[in-house]
Amino acid sequence: MALDQSNIQLEVAFQCNTQLHDLAEQVTGLDWSALPSSEQWQSWLQCWLSVLQPEYSPIDVYEVSLYLTTDAEIQQLNADYRQIDRPTDVLAFAIMEGDTSAGVALRHRPPDEMLATLPLPLGDIVISVETAQRQAIAAQHSLTKELVWLAAHGLLHLLGWDHPDETHLQRMLDQQDTLLQIIQLSK
Repeated sequence: MALDQSNIQLEVAFQCNTQLHDLAEQVTGLDWSALPSSEQWQSWLQCWLSVLQPEYSPIDVYEVSLYLTTDAEIQQLNADYRQIDRPTDVLAFAIMEGDTSAGVALRHRPPDEMLATLPLPLGDIVISVETAQRQAIAAQHSLTKELVWLAAHGLLHLLGWDHPDETHLQRMLDQQDTLLQIIQLSK
């Protein structure tokens, strides 16, 4: 299947917690060299945006930050921002708010002249590699597939999707399945 990149452009700020390199030696089965490159993340996220066709930027240029980290760091973020003091697999910090059925509004809307010339930041996706590794083992698939699944989940949150109930959760999970199929990494 050819990946339609349409006219949407994406800038991805990809970063890994420096402790992950040390952690790779301690986590069973974690092959650091097998993880997706920043270029691969860029390609996948851009492909997904092309399929999802958000209409927030008048010039179809977006920006996403993707950060891979440890359980300890994501636990701290989870406690600070969600008041849940335990690690989680993925957190998404959206610049926009709302849900896709009601439309999405910018929390702090930049001036129109800026929207016409600069990438629109969608927000940050933070993934715990340790939790992802445990989930990958439990699901009997690769760490890469689990990380990509979590990144798709995070991106949907950045675009306003949420799962307050089972119906919304199933719609979101179905959309994640579709996104993984598009890049030929079905879950």
